[in-house]
Amino acid sequence: MQRSVNNLVGYTISAKDGELGKVDEFYFDDITWTIRYLVVKTGNWLSERKVLIPHAAFGITDWSSRTFHVNLTIEQVRNSPDIETEETVSRQHEIELLSHYELPVYWGDGFYAGPIGMVPFAPIIDKKTLMNSNDFAQQHHGDPHLRSTNKIKGYHIHANDGEIGHVEDYLVDDEKWNLCSLIVDTHNWLPGRKVLIQPCWINHIDCDESIVYVILSQEAIKNSPVFDPSQPIGKDYERELFNHYKDMEIHVDKTGHV
Repeated sequence: MQRSVNNLVGYTISAKDGELGKVDEFYFDDITWTIRYLVVKTGNWLSERKVLIPHAAFGITDWSSRTFHVNLTIEQVRNSPDIETEETVSRQHEIELLSHYELPVYWGDGFYAGPIGMVPFAPIIDKKTLMNSNDFAQQHHGDPHLRSTNKIKGYHIHANDGEIGHVEDYLVDDEKWNLCSLIVDTHNWLPGRKVLIQPCWINHIDCDESIVYVILSQEAIKNSPVFDPSQPIGKDYERELFNHYKDMEIHVDKTGHV
């Protein structure tokens, strides 16, 4: 099922032995568009500190009570590396965090396979993987393509012939935990109308300019099927959306240019 990321903010995070806090935002990588971490507001018990919880620690989600269960203890979270969530999370920070929780890395030889999101993971990090990851981190400083859902929200959407709206929300698959679409508000061009932009139509994200560049034209976006946030995404709507952009996708080359 596809769910609004905005609606997931405020969910309770429950550890094995108690409540950790509330969901504040998510981090995803802009290569696979997969959720990698959630950011938790811990409240007074941890001096209002925000902490990152790896996706690999997710357990069962209780949708009725709006609760994410994670396979961690309060003490593990209390002693986790202090990572500044307002800044870019570097690969080195990720290595320290995953090593602390004895969880697998999701890149290179440490990639974890199998079902994700709804089942616990066994700790499978080892020294060889950690050394390889450290070498990678030393060669690739800074941003490892991790993006904050809070930060990207509000970015302008630029079609290949001009601006067409801004990012209002996201749709996430609650089993695979990948971002299926950006929800775009086009009110400056199309009053009251929202449309979906899928990751395959995004050329790149420019964080310096706060812009998401897409490979679609303004006209194509304006004429795309209307998205109604109050209605679930069905197969018919997905088929209509893909059929609308089918001709455009055929003419997209490997560099992302039309």
